[in-house]
Amino acid sequence: MATTESSVRPLQGAQTDPTRKSDSLTANRFWSQLALYTLAIVTAILFSLPFFWTVSSSLKTAAEIRQIPPTFWPEEIRWANYADVFRLAPFGRFIWNTVVITGLAMIGQILSAAAVAFGFTRFRFPGREPLFFLVLSTMMLPWQVTIVPQFLLFRYLGWLNTFLPLIVPSFFGGGAFFIFLLRQFFMTIPRDLDEAAKLDGASSVRIFWSIILPLSGPAIATVAIFSFLQHWNEFIGPLIFLNTEDKYTLSIGLRYFMANPFESDEPREAILMAASLIVALPPLILFFVAQKYFVRGIVTTGLKG
Repeated sequence: MATTESSVRPLQGAQTDPTRKSDSLTANRFWSQLALYTLAIVTAILFSLPFFWTVSSSLKTAAEIRQIPPTFWPEEIRWANYADVFRLAPFGRFIWNTVVITGLAMIGQILSAAAVAFGFTRFRFPGREPLFFLVLSTMMLPWQVTIVPQFLLFRYLGWLNTFLPLIVPSFFGGGAFFIFLLRQFFMTIPRDLDEAAKLDGASSVRIFWSIILPLSGPAIATVAIFSFLQHWNEFIGPLIFLNTEDKYTLSIGLRYFMANPFESDEPREAILMAASLIVALPPLILFFVAQKYFVRGIVTTGLKG
């Protein structure tokens, strides 16, 4: 009996060890996930505080926004601040100017960058790779290097104080980053589709328009989001090329509430916060609507080098 008991005990211990190890792994996984979620929640709260403060300040009165210590939420909500944005400045005109510039420039960047990327992926010609790297090298040029020649060129063409300097350049290549992004995605599309289309008599333009572009939805959505953010928030270009108030964009129009005098009882800071929130809402809405395509485009544009 002693021998039997001694031979059974190690087997029982061997059977309980995996259970203890599994419980230990489960506990470790639980605490690691708890720490990760806690860090994510704290980080999200910290990053959300400026946006929350903007919303809160946009609803405060002139006395409350200057109150010390400040209040996190207004005691008296003043919705009139948003109406004052349009009453005290031609904000509707600023919005329209920005929509026109952003929409046309975004279309130009998408079409021209896609056409250039299509040429780099579907056509073989001498010096293709060096030319592509030369295009990429233009990203290293700071805007301070090119802004003066651009200003002199647009002044010679008589384009100053018009939307043309902010729109027309987008139709010439669309930017090296967007060309690279679309080229990487086009390389994942099988060439068999091109060959099949050519057998049916399709030209290169037809292949580009009817096959490549429809299959490149995620990459095009990514380019569209980046282009929208670039032109919607652009400040230097409108500041240099636009001179009259009726041509101002939103980024320049926000300075209107800081530079122009208001009545003493007007909550200047609250109105500025309300205007800033109006400017920030379209990019936020666009990102949340197109988030799925944006993430997919970022992931799939680096599959081939």
